[in-house]
Amino acid sequence: MKADLVQVDTFSSVMNAAGDKMVTNDKGIQNSPSRNGRKAGPTATVKFGSASVPIYLSESKGRKRYFIAHYRDGKRIRKAFPDLAAAKKEALFVAQRIQSGMQHVTDLKPHERDNYAKAVELLGELKLPLVAAVEDYVQARKLAESESLTSMATDYRKFFKPLTRRMSLPELVAELIVAREQDGASKTYVSQLKTILNRFADAFPGEILGVSSSDIDAWLRGFKVSSSSRNSMLVCVKVLFSYGRSQNCLPAEQMTAPEQLKKVKIKNDDDVSVFTPKQMEKILHVAPPHLIPILAIGAFAGIRMAELNRLSWSAFDLDRGIIELRAGQAKTASRRIIPISDNLRAWIEPLPRKGKVVRTTLLHRETTALARALKLEWPRNVLRHSYISYRIATVKSADQVALEAGNSPSVIFKNYRELATEDQADEWFGILPKGGQWENTYQWDHRARIVTLPDSEES
Repeated sequence: MKADLVQVDTFSSVMNAAGDKMVTNDKGIQNSPSRNGRKAGPTATVKFGSASVPIYLSESKGRKRYFIAHYRDGKRIRKAFPDLAAAKKEALFVAQRIQSGMQHVTDLKPHERDNYAKAVELLGELKLPLVAAVEDYVQARKLAESESLTSMATDYRKFFKPLTRRMSLPELVAELIVAREQDGASKTYVSQLKTILNRFADAFPGEILGVSSSDIDAWLRGFKVSSSSRNSMLVCVKVLFSYGRSQNCLPAEQMTAPEQLKKVKIKNDDDVSVFTPKQMEKILHVAPPHLIPILAIGAFAGIRMAELNRLSWSAFDLDRGIIELRAGQAKTASRRIIPISDNLRAWIEPLPRKGKVVRTTLLHRETTALARALKLEWPRNVLRHSYISYRIATVKSADQVALEAGNSPSVIFKNYRELATEDQADEWFGILPKGGQWENTYQWDHRARIVTLPDSEES
């Protein structure tokens, strides 16, 4: 006798916000009739919260299949499974999504859902959404290319984890200036730092970590300045980055961006140019009294211009015949004693020797302008080079001149030996003030940097 098929009656429906509805009378699923002729109920029911998903068994020709059914977006969805365990797993998943309103996730295949669940589990500790994690990974993978993200993150942690301060360049520059003023740096040095580093901060207002060596190189090349000036600007930037590293704004174990740049080679930097005694005499004999300290002390004591700018007249002891440079005034940070030659005494003794030797650094511009008015070139460090050359010709000792000049004997021997004869040295240290020397005057246009000499002096 052919058995009649019976309809499966299920439990009351459950509908959620995503559109899932549990089947209340699934006419599409037919089960074999029960032995007593009554309709068969679900083989199992999986519950999650208020959501229930029944599982039905169907047998045909000795083959068992388990079904679950639900609605999504108004459409009935039915899925079959070969065993009860698989059906229960899917039923639990559907019940969870019905409860949480995430019906769209049920579109995933079983292995995709497993991956999704595992990914969510892994991100649980970080409390990070899956989409945000994937976005970060994709961007990092693009940047890393073929490199290992783990090794890159390890290196990053090693170098950048110790950083305790995040500062913008303008903030760091302002802090450096205050620190240098508190350390007693000279006004000239602080002024130079302010001028150069404020320009640098204007060009790079972000964090110091974001500035690369190529950025600095391009910035320096943007200025139409001499190689020497460009090197000075680079030194100031190096000071800033070194300070930033000391304040935990940069990694301690890495070269800073400016340290990766080399100074520009200055043309003829190794050549030593000197004035002849006649040229020096020509300049001195037309110089007004206010330029005599720079010209005479530079020519007959060899003091660096930067050192001279820091010097006071109290360093000159005419009775003992010496100039004393304290460690804080000397470039080498070492105390230095320089003898006062007889002709240098003759040049400085008539001067009012109070306060700073150089009243303003603008006087250096006037000295070079005076040389141009006399149709003389002014090579770099010419006064110091001249002094050392003529001094070693006089005393015949590189060690002695090195002590007086604040240099190394090897540099003195290599660069200055035999540049001048003893007779020329005698002539150099024999240059004395002329009659009427202290009445010298001329016109000085400081804006145009032009010296106009009296007609009698131009030749």
